[in-house]
Amino acid sequence: MTVKTILARKGSSVVTIDPTATVAIAAKTLTERGIGALVVTGAEGRTIGIVSERDIVRALGQRGVAVLDTSVADIMTRRVVTCGQQDTIGELMQQMTDGKFRHVPVVEQDRLIGIVSIGDVVKSRLEQMEQESNALRDYIRTA
Repeated sequence: MTVKTILARKGSSVVTIDPTATVAIAAKTLTERGIGALVVTGAEGRTIGIVSERDIVRALGQRGVAVLDTSVADIMTRRVVTCGQQDTIGELMQQMTDGKFRHVPVVEQDRLIGIVSIGDVVKSRLEQMEQESNALRDYIRTA
């Protein structure tokens, strides 16, 4: 199973934010949209960072509530790991585990085309395991 399969099911909508937006706006957007991360985009819609709930909580813990008035650029993760549509779920799971992150933007030809969360990956993997289990049961019944 590939990232393309996940995007086909969930869609390719990505919520983005400008690096000059405040951390307060980012937190409000995350809450209102019920999501865990925003892709930070710069000129020409290029991905320049990602800001997650975790980034906001860490910044609050380090700097206090004053951080809410600073820009997203001050707290975002700048080294964004991305994936492509042809990456497998296994490869993506390994990246997320090794990097200890939960959201991966999907990029093709330097263009943001989606985002995959750990929840999306787990859901896809569970569906795949269920299909395999059903296939094995059917095979055993007919043998």
